Amino acid sequence: MGPAENYPKGTRVKTLRDNNDRKTVVLKFPAGTELKAHSHTNVEQHYVLDGQYEIEGRIYEKGCYQLIPAGDTHGLFTTSRGATILVIWDPHQ
Repeated sequence: MGPAENYPKGTRVKTLRDNNDRKTVVLKFPAGTELKAHSHTNVEQHYVLDGQYEIEGRIYEKGCYQLIPAGDTHGLFTTSRGATILVIWDPHQ
């Protein structure tokens, strides 16, 4: 894993797939990370590999899955303990 550009300091990334508008990565967020609410033009999927995070009052722990439709705003994203997440972006179908 290497440093994740455009993410908070200490975030690490491993790219598994990068094919134009399709991308799969593993993101490792350190404890205390916060990301402002945002949206994507693609469908975004999360699968929590380790740790936990919270979005809009809901906690996602190890083994949780989340599907975020294209254009939907999600956040504030916070993790007090840190989280490792498999993230998949695919075009809106």
